[in-house]
Amino acid sequence: MPTDILADYAGPFDPELGLADFSRQTLAHLGREYLLNGHLQDRVGLPLVAKHLGGNAYVQFSIEEWMAASPTYSLRMQRAFKFEGHDVGTVFKNLQMDIGAPHQFMDFQFRLDRPDYGEFWLPHCGALLDVEPFGEERVKLMCHDIEDPTFDATAAATHPCMKMRPIHRPPRVPAGRYPACRWSVFIGDESEPYEQHPNLAIVASSKLAMISTDAPSKPGDPGGWDDYAGPFDPGFQLEDFSHHALVLANQEFAIQSHLLARAFLLCAAQRQGEDLAAELGRSQWTGIAALTAERVREPLGIVGDDIEAIAKVFQMHPCFHPRSYVDFRVELTGAHSVRIAIRDCAALEEGDAHSWFAGLDGSTHPALDAIAGAVNPYARCHPVANPKDARFAWEVVIDPSAKPQAPPSELSLAKISRGAGFQFEQRRTLRM
Repeated sequence: MPTDILADYAGPFDPELGLADFSRQTLAHLGREYLLNGHLQDRVGLPLVAKHLGGNAYVQFSIEEWMAASPTYSLRMQRAFKFEGHDVGTVFKNLQMDIGAPHQFMDFQFRLDRPDYGEFWLPHCGALLDVEPFGEERVKLMCHDIEDPTFDATAAATHPCMKMRPIHRPPRVPAGRYPACRWSVFIGDESEPYEQHPNLAIVASSKLAMISTDAPSKPGDPGGWDDYAGPFDPGFQLEDFSHHALVLANQEFAIQSHLLARAFLLCAAQRQGEDLAAELGRSQWTGIAALTAERVREPLGIVGDDIEAIAKVFQMHPCFHPRSYVDFRVELTGAHSVRIAIRDCAALEEGDAHSWFAGLDGSTHPALDAIAGAVNPYARCHPVANPKDARFAWEVVIDPSAKPQAPPSELSLAKISRGAGFQFEQRRTLRM
C-alpha cells in the first residue's frame, strides 16, 4: 500500500491504490467530478425514456426517481457527516453535498435567516442553460413540474413539514434575469406533513441504501473538518473538509449516483417491465460511464492512452465505488492488457434487476468497453470464462490492429448537456 499522499496519478499504476492515497486537494477536485457524474446520468437516461415512452413519462420519471432517491441519500449524508437535524440549515447542508446540485454547474448560494427560514438562489444554473434553447415549455417542465415535488421530497427528509417555494423562477422575465431563480425554504403548517412517494421505501430497503462506507485508516493531509456538525457555512466548499471527510464524501457521492440509478430503473420496471428496465440500464450506464471516463482523468492527472492509463481510469471511476458495495479489482497482466474483476459483493446480491450491475452476465458489457474506449479506441474487453477468484472478470486488451471503437451513441446524449464540457474552478484554498 502506498505510504505517501499523492497529488496526482501520473506515476505508475498501483493495484492497491485507493481514494485515501490522494491529497485533500485532489480529492476535492475528484469530488466535484463525482457530483457532476451523478447529476449527468439523467442526461443519458431521460431522453431514452422519452424515446420509448413519450414526453409525459420523461417528466414522471424525473419526479419519481428523485423522490425515491434524494431523501434516502440525504439522510445518509446527515449521518455520515454528523449534521442530523430538523431545521433549514440541515436542508442547506444536504443541498451542498447533493448530486442534484453539483458545485458550480448548479451554483447554489444560500442565506440562512433563522432555523425555520432561509433562501437560496442560483447565479448559474447549468440545467437551465441546457433547456432554455428548447423554449418555455421545456423550461416550465423542469423548473415547475419537476422541481416542485422533488424539492419538497428532499426537504421533507429533514422535516416532514419543510417546504421549498419559489420567490421567482424561470422562464426568465426579463430574458437573462440574474440570478436565474430564488427560493424560500421554511417549516410550514405542521398539521400537513409531506407524504413521500411509495418508491422511497423500496429504494431505502436496498443493500445499497444500507451499505457502510470506510474511512481511511492512515494519516492524510492535515487540516479541515472531519464532519459538518458545526454551524451551516453558506460558503462551504469541498476544500473545507479533512482528508478523512473527503474520502468519505467521495464514496457517498458514488452511492448517490447508484441510488438514483436504482430509482430510475424501478420506475421503468413498474411501467413497462424488467426488459425495458434492463435496456435502459444498459444504455444509461454506457453513456455516463464513457463521459466520466473522459472527465475523471484531468483531476487525477492521468495522461496517455496506454494500458496503465486504462487501468487507472477503471480503478478510480465512480461507478465502481464504494468498494464496500462493489468489490472491484484491477490488475495489469501484460504490456497491453489489464484484468478487471468483480468479486461476490452487495452490488451483485440486490435480488432484483434495478441496478447497472444486474445487467452483468459475464459477457462483454458495452459500459465496460465504453470506459476502455474513452482512453484508447483500440482497447476492448474480453470476458474471462469461469474466473476462479471472481464472479465476473474481463481482460481489457489494446490491439492496434483491430478496428477502433466508435464512441457509443449514448455518449452523444450526455454531451448535449453543457455539463459534459464544464470546467471547474478552485474557489477556496484548503482549510487548515
